Amino acid sequence: MIQSIIGIAFDCPNANELADFYVKLSGWKKEISSDAWAALHTPEGILLVFQTVENYEPPVWPWEDGKQQQMAHIDFYVDNLEEAVEKALECGARKADVQYYDTSTVMLDPAGHPFCLSTVR
Repeated sequence: MIQSIIGIAFDCPNANELADFYVKLSGWKKEISSDAWAALHTPEGILLVFQTVENYEPPVWPWEDGKQQQMAHIDFYVDNLEEAVEKALECGARKADVQYYDTSTVMLDPAGHPFCLSTVR
């Protein structure tokens, strides 16, 4: 039987570069670093794993028929949404053109994966 989640993996064009983005964004430590794989631990002990994929196609946000669709995204809890968005932008994220809620902001990491910064748990 499944006991817990140990990690979540994201395809990307460069594993180390994307892991470094999330290290800057979160302040968490990179645990694994290679050309093919990189990973960092969340405070809860879950590994965020990034794997280099040749000819990677970033997802489109919001999704569109006939385009590469997101398969998952991370929701991060933040105390101050405005400060968190500024920090994400400074780290190299982009703010998505389409937003749905006042309590969260959809951002896109350097590889195009959407992630949300949210003040609601």
